[in-house]
Amino acid sequence: MIKSHKSQHIEKEIIINELNIRSVDRSRKDISTWRGALLSAESVYYPNRSRLYDLYEDVILDGHLSGVIAKRIDAVLNKELSFEVDGIRKAELDELISRLDFREIMRTIMETQLWGISGIEFIPGRELTFDLIPRKHIKPELGIIAFEQTGNDGIPYGNLENVWVMGDTKDLGLLLKCAPCSLYKRGGLSDWAQYIELFGQPVRIIKYDSYDEQTKVELKKILDESGSSLSIMIPRQADFEIKDGKQTNCDGNLQLSFIKALNDEMSITILGNTETTTSSNTSGYAQSRVHLDQQYEITKSDLIYTAAMLNSPKFISILQGYGYPVNKGRFVFSKDLDVDYLQTRITIDKEVAQMVAVPESYWYDTYGIAAK
Repeated sequence: MIKSHKSQHIEKEIIINELNIRSVDRSRKDISTWRGALLSAESVYYPNRSRLYDLYEDVILDGHLSGVIAKRIDAVLNKELSFEVDGIRKAELDELISRLDFREIMRTIMETQLWGISGIEFIPGRELTFDLIPRKHIKPELGIIAFEQTGNDGIPYGNLENVWVMGDTKDLGLLLKCAPCSLYKRGGLSDWAQYIELFGQPVRIIKYDSYDEQTKVELKKILDESGSSLSIMIPRQADFEIKDGKQTNCDGNLQLSFIKALNDEMSITILGNTETTTSSNTSGYAQSRVHLDQQYEITKSDLIYTAAMLNSPKFISILQGYGYPVNKGRFVFSKDLDVDYLQTRITIDKEVAQMVAVPESYWYDTYGIAAK
């Protein structure tokens, strides 16, 4: 059972219940909002991330951004994980690893790279239960969980055994770089929608004699009753011309190119590439393979990061508090073997093995062969 011996008050009261939770600010946001929130978060004397995190909550509604985020996180969540002691898998931890709440812990670890910080409060008891601490209330510069998202009064978490705050004090996460792209993309989509509204259907132009008011009234009635397409009524004597922009943007491709460029920028920020999510007109197998290799490298880095967090003394101590036998063991991800890579590798290994002695352990580890 997890207990905090540093504060009797915290032992009786759940921290999350002490916070004054505010709704997410869903007001309209633009680049000036992003810059103002960034300045507030980076303030030396009064740093506050609440405005920036409200902005993050808004931009992750972007379909493309949420998709590439899910792709990066799922690449880790879907890897087989086990707990080993001296290289031997301990089946006692398999039930814990397969639980949805453990998966949520892993997701929170991964999201730390997106937001900069994350916090979990583990609830004392016999079963592993926890609450996610609202990020707007975590003040890493002060080492407290603030009662108000904009305040500096709160509960110090450094010595609390059941509170796990992850992330670097100065890190504002990858979403900082994606937010401007998402905001610009909204403007691009709005411009595209306006273009379609104006030029996506034919314009009806009716001319009438300026002195014939009766004809004008009748023509107006006809236009009103014949659909909602753009219509214009002008006196026959007037000189009228529509500048529709078709010389440079005949099919809305300007807006489409702008939106695609922003999507590519977000893909590169999150995944390190574009070709594993969308394809370009010039892409081929070789180019896609290079991009896939780049994403593999990021996934490997994420696996190392997640395993390091799961094996951190803080989390191991928390699991021990719940009675799990995690002493002297480690969480280990299974190796993801690339068949194409191994086909090239084995040719080289055979040549090397003829010149120098290669230990058996190398073959087992490199090619994922179960040890004897």
